[in-house]
Amino acid sequence: MRAVIQRVTQASCTVDDTCTGAIELGLLVLLGVEEDDNMQDLEWLAQKLVNLRIFSDEAGLMNKSIQDVHGNILLISQFTLFAQTKKGNRPSFIRAARPATAEPLYKTMGEMLSTLLHKKVQMGIFGADMKIDLRNDGPVTIIMNTKDKDNF
Repeated sequence: MRAVIQRVTQASCTVDDTCTGAIELGLLVLLGVEEDDNMQDLEWLAQKLVNLRIFSDEAGLMNKSIQDVHGNILLISQFTLFAQTKKGNRPSFIRAARPATAEPLYKTMGEMLSTLLHKKVQMGIFGADMKIDLRNDGPVTIIMNTKDKDNF
């Protein structure tokens, strides 16, 4: 799994002029799923997301987690995180999981994050053409990959 994590002061997802999820202070998480991703990857990433200390403390240092600041999460599925651009100019998405694999893991990630945060996680709609609005705070943007856990 790959995740692009952005600390935001606000973020929202719209599909066909309908807002599917909106948050104030929190994290916008763009989640890409690879075919061989599994529950261990999902659990590791979920724990990292809720414990990642990237919110400012009273001294202005990144020392607080989303739990500490009572923030929210907007979770968006994004297969394009696995784009391969080595050959030619058209990206290949062959490494991205098929919907039959990716959608259940995406939904389970939303449920797991909700459980860990003790609140509903806002979500996009899997496979939809989504419009994402956000105000990145900092800016703080972190990329994580469950296949490279040693570096995260």
